[in-house]
Amino acid sequence: MADEAHDLQTLAFYDREAEAYAGRRLPKASPRLIDFLAALPAGARVLDLGCGGGQDSEVMLAEGFEVTPLDGSAGLARIAQARLGRPVRVQLFEDLEDEASFDGVWANASLLHVPTAGLARVLARVRRALKPGGVFHASYKAGDGGGRDTLGRYFNFPSEAELRAAYGDAGPWAALAIRQGVGHSYEQEERTWLHVAVVRPA
Repeated sequence: MADEAHDLQTLAFYDREAEAYAGRRLPKASPRLIDFLAALPAGARVLDLGCGGGQDSEVMLAEGFEVTPLDGSAGLARIAQARLGRPVRVQLFEDLEDEASFDGVWANASLLHVPTAGLARVLARVRRALKPGGVFHASYKAGDGGGRDTLGRYFNFPSEAELRAAYGDAGPWAALAIRQGVGHSYEQEERTWLHVAVVRPA
């Protein structure tokens, strides 16, 4: 790892496999995305943090939200930009500098690649980017500590207790809820997922 908040091998994977990864057939809108959007005011500003191929940004834009797509992989960002017809910000999560800019932050299957040692620092930057009262969704593959999958990607594989500690270290939240679910990974491996929903205090 070159930095405690990102993994170069994982970024290289997404650049190398961008076409295949972004070309997967995915549901048009997941129930979690629908619930996230329902908690926002009409036309809200949303940061799609780790937008991948832009599928979720596309749904949010169609629903009338003002979306800022962002990804750490230049390869994925290029594909998302072509899909969305608008610029996609290429930026590492730990370099996020926005302050009180977004009504919501959607980080679906993206912060799970942040090395454990840097997760609280990245979460603090996300918290700062939210407006007071802003909502934040992120999902993680559950586990008992960081490691790599069969494709060489790094995952932090946290427990629920570890996530609560990292979010607590990032700053105070008005609400924090963690739900478990079962899903499949890119390589079709069934995993337990942890879906975290928090609100920045108003």
